[in-house]
Amino acid sequence: MKETVIMHQLSRMSGILLHPTSLPSPYGIGDLGLEARRFIDFLVDSGQHLWQLLPLTHTGFGDSPYQSFSAFAGQPLLISPDHLKELGLITDELLAGAPSGNLEHVDYSAVIPWKYSLLKSAYEQFLTQPSDALFQDFQKFCEEEAFWLNDYALYMSVKDANDGRIWLDWPEQFRSPSEEFKTQLTQTYAKEIGYYQFLQFLFFTEWKNLKTYANERGIRIIGDIPLFVSMDSADVWANKHLFQLDTTGYPLAVAGVPPDYFSATGQLWGNPLYNWEVHQADGFSWWIKRIQNQLKILDTLRIDHFRGFEAYWSVPYGEETAINGQWVKAPGMELFTAVKQALGEDLPIIAEDLGVITDEVDALREHFHFPGMKVLQFAFDSTGEGDFLPHRFKSPNCICYTGTHDNDTTHGWFSSLREECRNKVLAYTCTKEPENLSFGLIRTCMASIASYSIFPLQDVLNLGSDARMNFPGKASGNWNWRFKSGALTDALAKELKELSILYGRYYQ
Repeated sequence: MKETVIMHQLSRMSGILLHPTSLPSPYGIGDLGLEARRFIDFLVDSGQHLWQLLPLTHTGFGDSPYQSFSAFAGQPLLISPDHLKELGLITDELLAGAPSGNLEHVDYSAVIPWKYSLLKSAYEQFLTQPSDALFQDFQKFCEEEAFWLNDYALYMSVKDANDGRIWLDWPEQFRSPSEEFKTQLTQTYAKEIGYYQFLQFLFFTEWKNLKTYANERGIRIIGDIPLFVSMDSADVWANKHLFQLDTTGYPLAVAGVPPDYFSATGQLWGNPLYNWEVHQADGFSWWIKRIQNQLKILDTLRIDHFRGFEAYWSVPYGEETAINGQWVKAPGMELFTAVKQALGEDLPIIAEDLGVITDEVDALREHFHFPGMKVLQFAFDSTGEGDFLPHRFKSPNCICYTGTHDNDTTHGWFSSLREECRNKVLAYTCTKEPENLSFGLIRTCMASIASYSIFPLQDVLNLGSDARMNFPGKASGNWNWRFKSGALTDALAKELKELSILYGRYYQ
């Protein structure tokens, strides 16, 4: 009976992976405004039912959605300037200097100072002439989200006062403030705290409206959270006891992954590791709040690096690569049991189970009936019989991808394959012309038994490596791809819809 419920939850659907920053916009970066709604309309017209995003959180150094100042706070850069104008918080004059020069890539060095200047102007206007309704909604938001919002807003305010430095570089009294000093700081930075609270209010109000627009049109939102949080975050600063830190606040060990497909030296992420004994002792309350918070704003949640809940790669702090790490057991079984007891039996969670996956990781995922991931690009690294080949799929309870945000585009990936592997791809996907391989892989993805079939928009548009979203292990130059306005044509929508109908993934 349980399996029946799960299969009903994962109806046979398909969709597109696209982060909102990649949307067209006259303001230098995609946002939650008009173009986001146009993209939803394209999903509807193309017979798709899923929109998968990267984490929506407030990004830190490097602009990575997987390194954020808070596990809860939304990305202020996604707030639509047009929405601010509709609210009467800014004027046309303030929009005149928008950094809109590059239509295919986000120039964060130009976008960030301009966008925050705009947001500060909006906040000043709000303080000067707040409408009663907007003010009441803002107060209600602050009360409802106080459990994370207060620490985040205080953290960002004190961070600004310390020239943007990570909290480890702050004066001692700021690094580990007493409750008395935190109260004092809250009074000292009251206006600044209000500013960051207001940005979150704007973001979540706009996101709620966008999600409603999607859901009313049959589009489900798949979001994403990383397993670990950033060292430079309110989460760590305000909850040091939940992490493996020494008495000065520095990490004892940090997260990463061993050498793998992406890197010969592994990936040294540098995130602090959880003190799982403390989490377990208080019933995993922080994790329950985190997942509950995300499921409030998403339809389905993908958890990045799920294998870290069974065992995580612990690297001694100070190592230059991830080679000299070790696997350490984690209480994943106990954690998700507690989450289910708190939030319900049928958790809409996708487990990112790529990398070094053991029988124990598979057993953990299967125990909770979380669907895993099958990435078609990984099926053709050799001419052998790999588990990522669709005819090797054992259950529909999985998500089939052409590629992910960490992969090259299908077009770029295919160009880099050995000749014998390219020949296998073409034969397996029944693709006669190599230049049409992107749609060949999409067709194969849709034809699989996987309940969900998802493909990056770059593959839908048949783009090359210049459109890649992320290079794992590369410190800069990621997360900036955008597609041009007009790329989502009626002909493209028709072609996708025909495939969705053909392979039983379309519902009216």
